[in-house]
Amino acid sequence: MAVTFSRKPAYSADAPASGRESGDLRAKVLAAAANPFIGASAAAFLFLLSLALLVLVTGDPNKGSPLVRVALDKVGATKNVPEGWRDALTPERDGEAPLLPGALDLSNLPFLGHDDAAEAEGPAIAAPPPAASASGPLPAAPIAGLYAPGPGGGSLPVIAPDGRMASEAYARPFTADGRPRVALVIGGLGLNPQTTRQAIETLPPEITLSFAPYSEGLQGWIDLARSHGHEVLLEAPMEPVDYPANDPGPYTLIASNRPEDTVRKMEWLMSRATGYYGLTNYLGSRFVTSDTAMTTFTLALKARGLAFIDDGQASLRGGPIPRASADRIIDDELAAGSIDGQLKMLEVGAAGRGQALGSGFAYPVTINQVRLWAAGLSGRGLQLAPASAMAKR
Repeated sequence: MAVTFSRKPAYSADAPASGRESGDLRAKVLAAAANPFIGASAAAFLFLLSLALLVLVTGDPNKGSPLVRVALDKVGATKNVPEGWRDALTPERDGEAPLLPGALDLSNLPFLGHDDAAEAEGPAIAAPPPAASASGPLPAAPIAGLYAPGPGGGSLPVIAPDGRMASEAYARPFTADGRPRVALVIGGLGLNPQTTRQAIETLPPEITLSFAPYSEGLQGWIDLARSHGHEVLLEAPMEPVDYPANDPGPYTLIASNRPEDTVRKMEWLMSRATGYYGLTNYLGSRFVTSDTAMTTFTLALKARGLAFIDDGQASLRGGPIPRASADRIIDDELAAGSIDGQLKMLEVGAAGRGQALGSGFAYPVTINQVRLWAAGLSGRGLQLAPASAMAKR
């Protein structure tokens, strides 16, 4: 018996009735939709459903958990971080103070001289390393004889028994060639991996870099900077006139603090890492106007063999330590043209006075404009110099 398969649908006797029922259902739905009360209710339901889905998708699963936020309005974007930047972030080692605040005890000899430093550290570990060349990497830190135990397991800079000081040993070598000198300090480094690595790797080694003491992996960043030939400053957060509304952090140096409290905070800051030749200010419009506070600050640096380079706010302050103040801040206005104008004014100042020092922050636009500017500086009859070459006692 032959069986035939048909592609046509099989209709039953009930098919016409089903079609009429479907038509009636559509008519009822359209009539209900035309009713304003039913339409409004449906719209409200859809709105609430959409809102619930939005909360479900964007809700914070960690809401209520402790959070730590670092303001990045002054350190640029953190997207598109280049590969390999974590290589620089070595863990805090035995000679580096922990980042978390601990017991703030004074060292045994907070205002020690070089004779006391030798006794505190013990016998000399090794002969001093050979002097760094004018090009290439700087010697690895720490250098024997220039450090002693500090708070929290860190190390503090000291004057070596033979008189060597960090302000000399960790500074970039410089030989003047008779042309006017221009120097720049780029600060705020260590908080943003992208801009920190960009500054270290793209700026000429004569550019001095300053690092925030609260940076994670601070020693790794300083080591990387020195391996690229940059001398390094450590930033000391100082009290501004609008403190505490503008708070530079838990170890801010307060003008009204007792001298021993100021020294305690300074010792924690200085023990965060090694390899810097001096300190620079972060803010500080109130602190630098206090004679008592600045005397304590200067004496502590003198005892440690360190320099002090400021952004211009302490230009009226001298002292028995290597000192320099910036003539201008190059990026108060964050625009490429404005930065170029400030750099040009630095050149004019150097031509008139023989030298000029500028200060800037690690904004991406600042780093880029400084890189372009420095590339043609020699052709304009000026010599790029590290900030330490501007320092005088």
